[in-house]
Amino acid sequence: MILTGFITDTFAASRLLKFSTDSLPFVDINYCCRIFTHIENPNGFIFNTMMRAYIQRNSPEKVMCLYKLMLNDNVGVDNYTYPLLVQASALRLSVFEGKMVHGHVFKVGFDFDVYVSNTLINMYAVCGTLSDARKLFNESPKLDSVSWNSILAGYVNAGNVEEARYIFDRMPERNVIASNSMIVLFGRTGNVSRACRLFSEMPKKDLVSWSALISCYEQNEMYEEALVTFKRMNDHGVMVDEVVVVSVLTACARLTDVVIGKLIHSLVVKIGVEYYVNLQNALIHVYSSCEEIVSAEKLFRAGYNLDLISWNSMISGYLKCGSIEKAKALFDNMTEKDVVSWGAMISGYAQHDRFSETLELFREMQLEGIMPDQTILVSIISACTHLAALDQGKWIHTYIRKNGLKINAILGTTLIDMYMKLGCVENALDVFHGMEEIGVSTWNALILGYAMNGLVDKSLDMFIEMKKHGVVPNEITFMGVLGACRHMGLVDEGYRHFNSMIQEYGIEPNIKHYGCMVDLLGRAGMLKEAEKLLDTMPILPDVSTWGALLGACKKHGDNEMGERIGRKLVELQPDHDGFHVLLSNIHASNGNWGDVHEIRGTMQQRGVVKIPGCSMIEANGTVHEFLAGDRTHPQINEIEDMLDEMAKKLKIEGYAPETHGVLLDISDEEKETTLFRHSEKLAIAFGLITISPPTPIRIIKNLRICNDCHTAAKLVSKAFDREIVLTNIAKTNKFWYLSVNRFAWRFPERSNFHC
Repeated sequence: MILTGFITDTFAASRLLKFSTDSLPFVDINYCCRIFTHIENPNGFIFNTMMRAYIQRNSPEKVMCLYKLMLNDNVGVDNYTYPLLVQASALRLSVFEGKMVHGHVFKVGFDFDVYVSNTLINMYAVCGTLSDARKLFNESPKLDSVSWNSILAGYVNAGNVEEARYIFDRMPERNVIASNSMIVLFGRTGNVSRACRLFSEMPKKDLVSWSALISCYEQNEMYEEALVTFKRMNDHGVMVDEVVVVSVLTACARLTDVVIGKLIHSLVVKIGVEYYVNLQNALIHVYSSCEEIVSAEKLFRAGYNLDLISWNSMISGYLKCGSIEKAKALFDNMTEKDVVSWGAMISGYAQHDRFSETLELFREMQLEGIMPDQTILVSIISACTHLAALDQGKWIHTYIRKNGLKINAILGTTLIDMYMKLGCVENALDVFHGMEEIGVSTWNALILGYAMNGLVDKSLDMFIEMKKHGVVPNEITFMGVLGACRHMGLVDEGYRHFNSMIQEYGIEPNIKHYGCMVDLLGRAGMLKEAEKLLDTMPILPDVSTWGALLGACKKHGDNEMGERIGRKLVELQPDHDGFHVLLSNIHASNGNWGDVHEIRGTMQQRGVVKIPGCSMIEANGTVHEFLAGDRTHPQINEIEDMLDEMAKKLKIEGYAPETHGVLLDISDEEKETTLFRHSEKLAIAFGLITISPPTPIRIIKNLRICNDCHTAAKLVSKAFDREIVLTNIAKTNKFWYLSVNRFAWRFPERSNFHC
């Protein structure tokens, strides 16, 4: 056409341009633009065609430039031009630009055109200025179904249920599109019953109707109902698409129902939509959530056009299945990472107790300039708690404040938990009083925190305060309350709260509540009563509950009961190192060294390894770990000198080593040496060297603290006039979780001592 000169013919050129724009995306938009620039006298139809092409190719910013060119060239603007301009403004969410176009519409008299009016209503609704959309809607001389659907869609997108219902109820004709919009709105706002009622009343339903109802169920965690509805949809012969399948697969993932997930996968292949990236991601998520990681891997490797979600889903799947190294390898190979990628890896490390790697990965994330979200911050604070890394935890708290990040209920509760576990009660209270959202979990953190810091009265007072604020206690609340009673041996008080939980709040006690009561009785020396409670419990006691009684037998010297229960526990859980060790200790306290050697031989045969005691202390931003008898620390010579100084000062304070607690067949002198090289004492010595007063010495122990270290720590605190916080955090899969000992010694003044 260029060679023949037909490009100068407006009609011929317009036909060529129309053919080219209709062939998008097979014809490049730049080629269409070159055709447009060769046309000498483009008319309104040609301009409109080019505008529509730019909108279709998501380049709305160029539409306004064409409009200015039309005005400069005095090209006639018609009622098709302005809707295109308004659409472009809506795509750019530019209400200012849209209002300028609206002004031109009013000037040239197209404001009475229903097509133009509808696009303006839609533009205002999309841009969030619903008052302008409603004003235009009310003033329009003529309204059609598009007008009603446009204003309704605006209120639906804004989540305004009342106004949306008002419009919907007054529609001259409720079409399928309007009903579908209302089902979507009801689903988003949790009005499932209304959504179901509207769906059942619809005389005609399309694919979107079924999809909206299934999404409604899925969004409101009614996953089984979502699957049932999907089956009904198939029974009605409605052809599914990738959108509804993604919702159904999400429900399968939540229910970890891999069987139905595989059936839906087969259906997806049958109808030929398996190559949609959202669908591939949903399938990967289903298989990884159900720990079918091999199937997830196959999909991932064979996937087309995989995006960030695909990679993130695969990483999360590996982490859920415990394949941490595979997750890290995949993470390292990502060319692009978003906050979800970093969050998956950081949370995964934290969930698998790899806390040092958690903090290291967070540092890498900061170097990349990625802003953490609240999920990541919760994982980091949790890691700081487990590593006793208070300085780093405080830095994170400062980071949150400086960056203006909102402390929601979960993040605030995690901060309170960290400060409480590391003995910073005042910091925990500051967080609590600064929170806007305070849920039951936040109150629970305070109740548990006071108890673990030995402030039992305040723990019980906080429980009363919680009820005054109208917060209903839950199972965890009573775990904290019973734990507080346990710490102080308040048997009557414990029974009162235990009964109140059942009678006043209708909470059925679980195994942990009974375990607390057994431990409370055991600590108070009421061993027979504790055993009776175990025998009369309405639920079968687990090994942890029996383990609490075994620990009490050891503490109170009831070796006959201890041996009986210990042997029972070893039979019930032969791979549990704690039970073997306690039974061995009971035999050793009786001098039955033959039985001790027999138990240790059994442990070797079964491959049962005793978890070594480990104490952690943070100094100058670095966490140091000590094992009993450890000589590997770079400053071991200085630590040894400090241990000698500690021994001298402790002797002056009247300290006598509790050698009877060393259950080894060795001399008393060797027992004293063994006692003084417990990991807690090594960590305290290191703290005295490296941490200057008045900064407290904070230590976390992974196992129960022995009586000798308990006594020695109190006297060291007094002798050196230092505040020492020694916290015991045991694994929840060990029976000690029922009798976790957390000690906080504070000596800002010698007379101020709390245990």
